[in-house]
Amino acid sequence: MTEHDQSGRQARPPADPRTSWATWTTQSIISGPGGVTTAEVGPISGDLTVHTTWVDGEARLTVQYTGALDWYTVSGSPVPAADEITARAVHQAMVNGVKAGHGAVAPPPPAA
Repeated sequence: MTEHDQSGRQARPPADPRTSWATWTTQSIISGPGGVTTAEVGPISGDLTVHTTWVDGEARLTVQYTGALDWYTVSGSPVPAADEITARAVHQAMVNGVKAGHGAVAPPPPAA
């Protein structure tokens, strides 16, 4: 017997996190004092863009000066993220961290 969702369509099994992925980008965030700490160059601040890629059960956070070519790994990245919803929450927490500044690093995963 095949399961169906409320609309009568055949229900899909949950996506395998090892083969699923998603990305989010938030541009033109003015960082708070002290900016964001990166693995490659230390702290950066100013007009920044945050990009998060969710793949293989983790959220990978990068940051760049808006409009620049170079991307930098946010210190503390990657962050464990079992599903897309968790990874999206990590991205938003990082955006909030950039706004706050103080050498922001990758946030911990949200509590379940």
